[in-house]
Amino acid sequence: MKSIFAVSATLIVLALPALAEGDAAKGEKQFNKCKACHMIASDSETLVKGGKTGPNLYGVVGRVKGSVEGFSYSDGLKAKAADGAVWDEANIAEYVKDPSAYIGSKSKMTFKLAKGGEDVAAYLATFSQ
Repeated sequence: MKSIFAVSATLIVLALPALAEGDAAKGEKQFNKCKACHMIASDSETLVKGGKTGPNLYGVVGRVKGSVEGFSYSDGLKAKAADGAVWDEANIAEYVKDPSAYIGSKSKMTFKLAKGGEDVAAYLATFSQ
């Protein structure tokens, strides 16, 4: 009986990382909420039209936080940039839940995405450089 519980617990633990991964297709739909402030554009083309209030999110996964030229970041993100912190899917998902809490000070991004952050992060990862 104990071995059945041990095996079940092990399988659940092994499955958790898979459950935490985002779905890029769902993230594409969720990103519609982000387009009011953000676009996704490479040097040669605009891939997703959107606002220019927030930084361009093309190549955000793998980029140093707060490093888009010409964009004025909050002090919290400037501090993370100075430390060389890099965006990845996990910290993007965490950031969009509550940007100010994530950076530890007031964020310029006032929008909070309570659900679907992992999906948005997976979608943004499809635009990595």
